[in-house]
Amino acid sequence: MIHHHGQGADMQVEDSGAMMERVLIVDDHPLVRDGLRSVIAVSFDGCEIFEAASLEEALATLEKQSNFDLVLLDLNIPDVKRLDGLKLLRSRHPILPVVMVSGAFDRAIVREALGAGAAGFIPKSMKRSAIVDALHRVVSGEIYMPDAIDEAPQESAEEADILTRIASLTPQQRIVLTHLVHGRLNKQIAHDLSVSMTTVKAHVSAILQKLNVFSRTQAVILANRVHFDGDN
Repeated sequence: MIHHHGQGADMQVEDSGAMMERVLIVDDHPLVRDGLRSVIAVSFDGCEIFEAASLEEALATLEKQSNFDLVLLDLNIPDVKRLDGLKLLRSRHPILPVVMVSGAFDRAIVREALGAGAAGFIPKSMKRSAIVDALHRVVSGEIYMPDAIDEAPQESAEEADILTRIASLTPQQRIVLTHLVHGRLNKQIAHDLSVSMTTVKAHVSAILQKLNVFSRTQAVILANRVHFDGDN
């Protein structure tokens, strides 16, 4: 799962014995990149650190360079919608661990990210020592998620089920659900999407069936519960 290339014991890190020789930080904020760079430089001696301000730049870097041990990807990178960047990286580089980094911490988002193949989720508000611990765990082959994710397991299980149902929607159905969440009527949705009313009604029916609800209102309640806003 994790690439290592030579040098072995020289790269040993205290406690975990994990090695990280090459990492890519993807974030559009230079201050965030600088902060993560300093954490990694201090904690992983000799680690080669690359930076990218966009997903496009990150993909180009991964094409030019090889043997990355880890990618740290900002959840809200400007040139992609929410988890699309993670999904694209996972499809192109399936054995490369990708850790999501986010200023927002929400159980539903964390679970969705892990469900989409993230190797971990690190809130930007975490202390440096906690970030270091998280990185050690990931490069050791573990999946890392913040402790707070374990709170309210019953609710989380229900939210995970909702997210699974939403994930089964087609891209067009997700767009229609977004419009429903924003309170738009079928006529308005048809106009905005340049499709017929019949098509919109068919999408709405399919959404209700997949979400296992009987009304638009129920669908919106479920979507709001997991903070679905169309960028998921």
